[in-house]
Amino acid sequence: MSGLVITDLALSHFRSHRAVRIGFDGRPVALIGANGAGKTNLIEAISLFSPGRGFRRATVEEFARKPEALGWKISADLRGLDSAHEVETWAEPGQPRQVRIDGKSATQVALARLTRILWLVPAMDRLWIEAAEGRRRFLDRMTLSFAPDHAEAVLGYEKAMRDRNRLLKDQVQDAHWYRALEARMVETAMMIETNRADTLARLAHAQAGADTSFPSATLALTTPEPVDDLATALAQGRRRDMAAGRTLVGPHRADLAAVFTDKGVAADQCSTGEQKALLISLILANARALAADMGAAPILLLDEVAAHLDSQRRAALYDELCALGAQAIMTGTEAALFDSLGPRAQAFVISETSRESVVEEISL
Repeated sequence: MSGLVITDLALSHFRSHRAVRIGFDGRPVALIGANGAGKTNLIEAISLFSPGRGFRRATVEEFARKPEALGWKISADLRGLDSAHEVETWAEPGQPRQVRIDGKSATQVALARLTRILWLVPAMDRLWIEAAEGRRRFLDRMTLSFAPDHAEAVLGYEKAMRDRNRLLKDQVQDAHWYRALEARMVETAMMIETNRADTLARLAHAQAGADTSFPSATLALTTPEPVDDLATALAQGRRRDMAAGRTLVGPHRADLAAVFTDKGVAADQCSTGEQKALLISLILANARALAADMGAAPILLLDEVAAHLDSQRRAALYDELCALGAQAIMTGTEAALFDSLGPRAQAFVISETSRESVVEEISL
């Protein structure tokens, strides 16, 4: 099975890259270089071809190469699903991020309808033992890959909730001011909860019977205070919410619980290696489910994914990626981490010269 593919990538004044152009041919990609050379900056740029702030959740100002601060731009040719598109995103100093698809202005949400990009980065390694916010974001990223309109539902819910929270903090008592906002929250909450539940079902199906060397995870959504009727809970909870200064019920309070299926052990009680393996397993399941839905595998961004895997697990991961037909763009500090890929992958060395990242293609 083939996948979505970036065939040409260009960066201008993005982080450590003054100007770089790379041609990809659809095979997995290994980006090799020392820490700080600019490997992660390259895949962060690619993550901006999906809605949001990329996998580092940076501001548009942080993307700009220093000290010039001239603004930045990323462009790519994207091929897949029997079509090809030119995608650009950029920001001028002091201006919001812009998007253009095939020469026409577009929204970030439009990117979600055009492509599917999944990522796994070292910052996610503590996902199971940190706050629920990160797990919700992880779930919503997976949900967005299946339902591009999920982003609009989440943004709509969050805007209505922010407005409601402002009323609560201002101690507004008049119920009239709350009703329209709460109705919007209920409407979008239903969409969010339906999309999330559908995603968990798709992931469970993708994991069931999969030929994989990575452990399956049993996933469930939990909430501190489950409610059957959100509209009633919001209306009756105004006094309590006013005392707290924020909304205390709704999908923004959900958490993602995971259990190592074969062992019956909660993910937060697993070893560091097992937690990493569960994350890899979920990313692969997400990719398999998308490939089944779309007829094309998504683009995968895997930052330092091989660093904590033994040679057998690395080989198993590469075999799965190649079987899936995914353009997996991976980073690592040494070429030996990618030996078992051999000619199945493209490889590039990233180095830093005169405070500028330089990219050179090599053979594994």
